[in-house]
Amino acid sequence: MSSQFLYYFAAGVIPVLLAITLHEAAHGWVAYRLGDNTAKRLGRITMNPIKHIDLVGTIIVPIAMALLTPFLLGWAKPVPVDPRHFKAPLLDMGLVAAAGPLSNLIMALFWAAFIAVASSMMQASPELGFLYTMGTIGVLINVLLIVINIMPIPPLDGGRVVAGILPPSIAIHYMRIEPYGMFIIIALLASGILGKILLPQIQQFSALIGYLFGIQIRL
Repeated sequence: MSSQFLYYFAAGVIPVLLAITLHEAAHGWVAYRLGDNTAKRLGRITMNPIKHIDLVGTIIVPIAMALLTPFLLGWAKPVPVDPRHFKAPLLDMGLVAAAGPLSNLIMALFWAAFIAVASSMMQASPELGFLYTMGTIGVLINVLLIVINIMPIPPLDGGRVVAGILPPSIAIHYMRIEPYGMFIIIALLASGILGKILLPQIQQFSALIGYLFGIQIRL
């Protein structure tokens, strides 16, 4: 394992854990506000990453992909939500789903501000470049999670948002894709199609955030 990999791994631990933890906690918090206390009862509305980490999806798969491929894929434990407690189940599930990518957008903007501060500090202390790297990873991982999760493929958040705005009679048929959703995503990834779709979006989104804060988003 190279020293460069260890450097980026150390810089990315906090941003990645925050991105995953707050994404899942946001789902649970919005569900609670809409009337479902399942996530709260199970202790999932928390910033404790241990509550959200999936051994395979959060640790093993992302590390293996970082070592073997130019792309990164992973997942956390899904926050349990019981739509029977919602007044408008499909619409409210869409709002719960949208909370995850929205939390990642807020974090991407936070890390961009972090980079701006780190950049000014680096002028006096170049050794603080580690902070710049940490902030950059923070922006990129959150942009990645936004772009992936807004794909309109159930069970991704984008799929649930689409189901929430479709007429119920159509949404029911649309959500029948859900059991096959992850297989579709893996197939798109293995074929290289997913990278061709997502990488330009990640680059453009990151560049826009960089422009807003007057910084460069690059590792």
